[in-house]
Amino acid sequence: MRKSLRWALSLSVLIGTVGSTGVATAADTETDSATVVDSQSTSTDIKDRILAIPGMSLIEEKPYAGYRYFVLEYVQPIDHHRPWAGTFKQRISILHKDTSRPTVFRTSGYGLSTTPSRTEPTRIIDGNQVSMEYRFFTPSRPQPADWSKLDIWQAASDQHRIYTALKSVYGQKWLSTGASKGGMTATYYERFYPRDMDGVVAYVAPNDVVNKEDSAYDRFFETVGTKDCRDRLNNMQREALVRREPLEKKYKAWAESEGATFNTVGSLDKAYEAVVLDFVWGFWQYYGQDVCDQIPDAATASDDTVYETIDAYSGWSAYTDQGLDYYTPYYYQAATELGSPTIKQPHLNGLSRYGYQPASSFVPREIPMKFKPQVMRDVDDWVRKNANQMLFVYGGNDPWGSEQFRLGKGARDSYVYVAPGANHGANVAGLVESERADATARILAWAGVAAPAVQAAQPLARFDARIDTAVDEDATREHGLRP
Repeated sequence: MRKSLRWALSLSVLIGTVGSTGVATAADTETDSATVVDSQSTSTDIKDRILAIPGMSLIEEKPYAGYRYFVLEYVQPIDHHRPWAGTFKQRISILHKDTSRPTVFRTSGYGLSTTPSRTEPTRIIDGNQVSMEYRFFTPSRPQPADWSKLDIWQAASDQHRIYTALKSVYGQKWLSTGASKGGMTATYYERFYPRDMDGVVAYVAPNDVVNKEDSAYDRFFETVGTKDCRDRLNNMQREALVRREPLEKKYKAWAESEGATFNTVGSLDKAYEAVVLDFVWGFWQYYGQDVCDQIPDAATASDDTVYETIDAYSGWSAYTDQGLDYYTPYYYQAATELGSPTIKQPHLNGLSRYGYQPASSFVPREIPMKFKPQVMRDVDDWVRKNANQMLFVYGGNDPWGSEQFRLGKGARDSYVYVAPGANHGANVAGLVESERADATARILAWAGVAAPAVQAAQPLARFDARIDTAVDEDATREHGLRP
């Protein structure tokens, strides 16, 4: 009884609502909505309404024309199964336009950028945007860190509590979105809390159902682009291992000058090979056929040229302790639930000493890990049978799209699109015209936009290069094999 009472009291403190004052409407939809008016006609600043939510606190407010932008902290339970057993502060941001507009809930699956930015769905529906920092990414990490509390259900429950708290302020339709690991995160959220969102737009979201079965990636690298491009890339990658000795001397000199260390991966040699093995993958993930002619001829390239080319597409810092530290939560999840790809690369036979190293190789040894193969199988099965108003977008030349989410007979009003020739930055705008119109119309309809705008199938807000980016800024990072 004592435990039940403590749980109820903790939950009442943790889960906040603004109150029963009714649905808010914007005071002026043509301005940056500095104030809103509730149903009792009392003027309340939007910041005050947000900060009235129990557990919510302001870090900073940044001005941006047409919006108000808040960076906030929200108190979350470390363990949603046991909300009385400790809390941590999780960062979120709100790009506020108007409470009469729909809202996009965006995740990157990584940390949170505090620079105002707008996702493609936010621009399409001309709405508000709530962004969440994924748990265990600094500074949203419980102290001390119990890594067993980092899993996809706990993270989905973080989102559910944020949505529950903010729904009383932003009372119109909600869509969730994210790119790469953010797209995975949006999908997992939908799997565990399917009644929260009115639609899901998941970009370039890998779906590694069976971790040990990665032949789809091998098939991708055998056929992507032209044969000339594939040969050019493979030759450069092979040359970096042929010249391992002189190039590792350069790598060592660089590491010493930068104070870089290799305790987690185990040695400079392992880090060197891991970077080289990522080279071809990194090229197709971030670049493409149109820049293949910029890859030097490996046979005539100098040591400096080979070294610099690998660095440009893979990044020598990726597997240093310093480069890995920020991404420990991702590699932990890959080693325990998400899975990670392994590819054969037969052109490197006889030269590779370690092959593709497992995700657990990039997590400090003191953190316990055990892989749970049923987790991704469960999500995949749920999406196939239960997807409702979900839209997946992939890039035709993106290696991460080799293993996609797929829809079964139970799916309703859900779609999988592939942007031809696109890489890991694929989006709705890059789809062929008919699919672009269909996808845009579905996003508008799910957001509750009026029928004429849905029929027009055009984004409601104009593109703004200052705030609209081609890739998810929170997921932009140093090179390395990460979605």
